[in-house]
Amino acid sequence: MSADGRPIVAVTGATGFTGGALARRLIGMGYHVRSMTRRPPSAAERESGIEWIGGSLTDTDAFARLVEGATACFHIAAMYRSEGAREEFLSANRDSTAALLAESRRAGVARFVYCSSIGVHGDVAETPADENAPFDPRDPYQESKLLAEDLCRDAMMQPGMDVVIIRPCAIYGPGDTRMLKMFRMVQQGRFLFIGSRRPNFHPVYIDDLVDGFLLAMTSDAAPGGTFIIGGKTYLPLRDYVATAANVLNVPAPRRTVPYGLVNLAAHGCELLCAPLGVQPPLHRRRLTFFKHNRAFSIARAEQALGFRPAVGLEEGFRRTVAWYRNEGLLV
Repeated sequence: MSADGRPIVAVTGATGFTGGALARRLIGMGYHVRSMTRRPPSAAERESGIEWIGGSLTDTDAFARLVEGATACFHIAAMYRSEGAREEFLSANRDSTAALLAESRRAGVARFVYCSSIGVHGDVAETPADENAPFDPRDPYQESKLLAEDLCRDAMMQPGMDVVIIRPCAIYGPGDTRMLKMFRMVQQGRFLFIGSRRPNFHPVYIDDLVDGFLLAMTSDAAPGGTFIIGGKTYLPLRDYVATAANVLNVPAPRRTVPYGLVNLAAHGCELLCAPLGVQPPLHRRRLTFFKHNRAFSIARAEQALGFRPAVGLEEGFRRTVAWYRNEGLLV
């Protein structure tokens, strides 16, 4: 308990989009939220109601302070965007999970919720895939998330702390800028499909994902379980982009370029940029957006946890575009 009697919940990644949304919801529900930051918190972060401590994913000494007195811990933070070496991903994602699991158990945390990724399934062959679909990580990030899952599964077998794994689908919503480039290119008529427009894509609106996280923390059916949390449905990539165009009131893109050609160019960018220590403007991992089939069943979360995604894609896109415009990011 905190000094004012509120239950403490530890959340890694509260400076980011997903962790921040979860932290705000928890605070609104009356919890005392504690998180870490590598830098001094901004004015907005100081006023958020979150208790901040200094630390990072590789600063395992900070984990003891993070979970002290906490009843639950959400491990949301991860190394994602950087095109770093495999060892960097393993240190940030796998090793941090091992250390945080250990400190949480030592501190008497009752429930540990790990945020994994549907990326552990790679390119899905049979759709809709469920939690038992084969693992097929395709890059160091996805591999590191799967290895962290293995640690959580081991922890599930030990008494004294409930452990839950959540695999979110493609997260979007107000506050996130990862899809901003797509919206801008669609609006400007510059969007190109790379390869086929047919692979399926499964989004999840941020508020629905937070609902799933909260169910993982509170449901008696959650401990020891792994749950895919997604939107109401998946859809072909062409329809996903067409929905964005409809919300923007512009024609839906149809032009395509060969995947192999762009993949070759991306590989060349990676080779040229690596010796310079800079991020390539184009890299192969980003191209999986156009190639990998990602369509999932959320039946387990619906049946076991009572999960009910409430925000459809068009409404979610309308809210997202409104936020982009309010922030001056989109005309």
